[in-house]
Amino acid sequence: MQGLPGGGHAARNLALTADGRTLFVNIGSATNSCQVKDRSTESRGQDPCPELAYRAGVWRFDANKHGQTQASGSRYATGIRNAVGLGFAPSGELYATQHGRDQLGQNWPKLFTLEQSAEKPSEEFFKLSEGTTTAGRTVTTTRSSVTWCSRPSMAATARPWDAARTRRSRWSAFPAHWAPDGLAFYRGTQFPAQYRDGAFVAFHGSWNRAPLPQAGYRVVFVPFKDGKPVGTYETFADGFWHQDGAGPQHRPVGVAVGPDGSLYVTDDAAGRIWRVMYKGGSGRQ
Repeated sequence: MQGLPGGGHAARNLALTADGRTLFVNIGSATNSCQVKDRSTESRGQDPCPELAYRAGVWRFDANKHGQTQASGSRYATGIRNAVGLGFAPSGELYATQHGRDQLGQNWPKLFTLEQSAEKPSEEFFKLSEGTTTAGRTVTTTRSSVTWCSRPSMAATARPWDAARTRRSRWSAFPAHWAPDGLAFYRGTQFPAQYRDGAFVAFHGSWNRAPLPQAGYRVVFVPFKDGKPVGTYETFADGFWHQDGAGPQHRPVGVAVGPDGSLYVTDDAAGRIWRVMYKGGSGRQ
């Protein structure tokens, strides 16, 4: 695959169907929130956002063709600022994690304090269906100032950004700016039964939660019941944050389940891979 748009959120995350025929590719947004002037104070959002035609969504491709361009595929879901995690649940349904927009307080100081900005909007984990629009809601007082915030970010009148196409189901919310990256569904048998068919999510950690403490830097588990997330999460692995004056020493970014049921976590700050194993009666280690 070649010629995909660069710059902005340039991660190219992939998910391959079990039969190996279809490849799903995240093409993240070029901007923070589709403002006329990106990340600028009181620059309004563009409505409609022109980059939705070619970015900020998930595209579907034939996995058995070579030399493809973006035009070879089709847009599967739109309005997703940056779906850094993509993965298929045991049901065969495609799920994604989404990074929420940044700098509400810096860009809109008359509407949001810096403390509010540190806590808004939530990061998300949700199911994708063909035609899904997750751009969600816009604060009408600023006309798209929160263009792809998926929920209202202040106590103000809000409207669906594209109500005719919005289909939201099976989702969970996390604290703002934790940066959910890796996503893996657990189908192994090494861990206790309560982990079966649930999802592990690796959080890369924040950079813009000031003046509140930076946060994230962990792996969480999202339990499923009857094939659906129950809307909660629990911290599975923590302690990655070790501030040494130059930034975090460890940052989880990817998760994968090994053939023996161990969980592998990549750490792009320390350049290492962690292996998590379960020993009955002694807890996780």
